[in-house]
Amino acid sequence: MKSQYERMLAGELYDASDPELFRMRVEARNAIQIYNQSAYDRETRAALLKPLLGKMGTNTDIQTPFFCDYGSHIEVGDNFFANFNCVFLDCNYIKMGNNVFLGPQVQIYTAFHPVLAEERIKGPEFAAPVTIGDNVWIGGGSIICAGVRIGANTTIGAGSVVVKDIPAGVVAVGNPCRVIRTINP
Repeated sequence: MKSQYERMLAGELYDASDPELFRMRVEARNAIQIYNQSAYDRETRAALLKPLLGKMGTNTDIQTPFFCDYGSHIEVGDNFFANFNCVFLDCNYIKMGNNVFLGPQVQIYTAFHPVLAEERIKGPEFAAPVTIGDNVWIGGGSIICAGVRIGANTTIGAGSVVVKDIPAGVVAVGNPCRVIRTINP
């Protein structure tokens, strides 16, 4: 039988109150609290982030405050920047390529809940991975929802709510986020 952790990463209904998952979140929150209270020294911050994140490329800069559920499911490539007050609900994998830049208050959600109230109030939830390609800019206040893929060389406008995949090489904006033009090199 699968553990709740295995169910979570498999995209199956899982119980977030499971003791193993609870312990992992507490450990991550303790690490995040130390990170958020650290002085702005890139070497110190990199040393604090490295054991928390699943993968961290070179030249990673995450402004504080920063919040996540587990940390270990977050993978960032080289030259990654996240501005102030970003939130990553990493109940499943969040994979971001090289040269990804996030404006302030960007939120990335892998968790989602059953739509039917009688199922939702029982507590279990789902999680689906989010993938963001190389050279992507996501404007401040944007929300990236569970299961979304954003292609390389794309710009997401500020305040967008991304609920569906966005292709490579486009500018996309709005709620719901939609492609408004192709970017020609």
